[in-house]
Amino acid sequence: MWRALKSFLWTLKIALPKVAVGWMFALLTIDFNRVAIVEMGVAAVVVTTLLSIHYFIAPFQVIAGRIADTRPILGYRRTPYLIGASAVASLLFLALPSVTFAMGEGSSLATAVAVVLFVLFGLCMAVMADSYHSLIAETTTKDTRAGVISVVWIVMILSTILAAVVMNAVRPEFSPEAMQNLYNMTPPIVLGAVLLGVIGVERRLSPSELTQAATRARAMAPPGNPLASAARLVAGNRQARYFFIFVACAIFALFLQESLIEVLGAEVFGAGIRETTRFQPIWGGGILLGMLGMGLLSAFYRAPKKTLTLVGCAAASAGFFLLGIIALLRLEFLLVPTLFVMGICAGVFNVGALAMMMDMTVEGATGLYMGLWGTAQAMGMGGSSVAAGALHTSLIGSGLLEPQHAYWMIFSLEASVLLGAAAILTRVDVAAFQRTAVRSVEETSTDSAVILDVATASA
Repeated sequence: MWRALKSFLWTLKIALPKVAVGWMFALLTIDFNRVAIVEMGVAAVVVTTLLSIHYFIAPFQVIAGRIADTRPILGYRRTPYLIGASAVASLLFLALPSVTFAMGEGSSLATAVAVVLFVLFGLCMAVMADSYHSLIAETTTKDTRAGVISVVWIVMILSTILAAVVMNAVRPEFSPEAMQNLYNMTPPIVLGAVLLGVIGVERRLSPSELTQAATRARAMAPPGNPLASAARLVAGNRQARYFFIFVACAIFALFLQESLIEVLGAEVFGAGIRETTRFQPIWGGGILLGMLGMGLLSAFYRAPKKTLTLVGCAAASAGFFLLGIIALLRLEFLLVPTLFVMGICAGVFNVGALAMMMDMTVEGATGLYMGLWGTAQAMGMGGSSVAAGALHTSLIGSGLLEPQHAYWMIFSLEASVLLGAAAILTRVDVAAFQRTAVRSVEETSTDSAVILDVATASA
């Protein structure tokens, strides 16, 4: 009983950094987005471009992972980078209100400053994401990982909901002073959550272990530019190639609808804004339930992660085909329940896919590989955001198709891409991936002692 309670408390502890992430993204997507466009009159395309910058900086995760793997700070490879990045990210929010007001007054300089702020934010998010996911990968076992991931993402979703409640309480009506006061809360919330969540989790390495870890990390990844090294790793490992393509395609297909589902409600069913604003919470509630269910299931049954991911892919694909039929035939009564069930499927997918990402690493290069998979996620998310607007403009905005026919095509595309991603995943073998990664070290390393140590640690 005590052991189970201790494990649960540890899981809640390591989930706390997601409170920081949830708070920052809630401020940006709920508050900054609305204030900049509505109250300040900033062009929507400028605001959405700023908010999407972090997707395109995601490849920096590979560089951050390589640096953390090879250059520990005070004996730690993850904790200092995570704390430092979260501190810088939180401080950026102090400047955001005044920059937003200046943008509303038409200041080009303010817009340039906003770009710099969001680029810095994207870099910090890349470091945080890689360090945090690498920390989880290194401090959990294959048996406990799915349950921990479920709790971590549930905490992030709940923190986003709680952040919205706090926003309304602190700033019930908009004013520049109220917005600044709200954003001033970011550093203590972010740093408090991160410090409470990571202090004491990572084991400090001894000097000999530091030398060994740095040597192993350099042996595991080709020398030179980290991005070029990562590209060579993917090119030289068939399993890594398959998995990278799978992650990018699956995320693209799952999230293409996020920018379109409310518009679908208005254009196909004539729904008002009150009805369409329910769609994303319903989808998100399904994801939450799916992840919670997987977390509870993992306590009693160790379901194979690949199986979970395939089930989530297949079920979500069926849901997208159904959404296409709902749009085509205008079956409005099926829309909400279908979105909810699809959210559950996406939650199952999330748990399985994230756990697989952490399995698809090798000792000494955890940060580098987690950076690779994070880059694949960001490519999928960024691509889906761009493609959603392009498809809507080219099919509906141009008058080429009636909305119901266009949405049938879009949802059918999502379903097909998901099925294709699932087919690619069936060819992924974690053990084969790790064997190939270790073999590459044996072929390139000149230090037989290092080779033996790497092979033993990765077995």
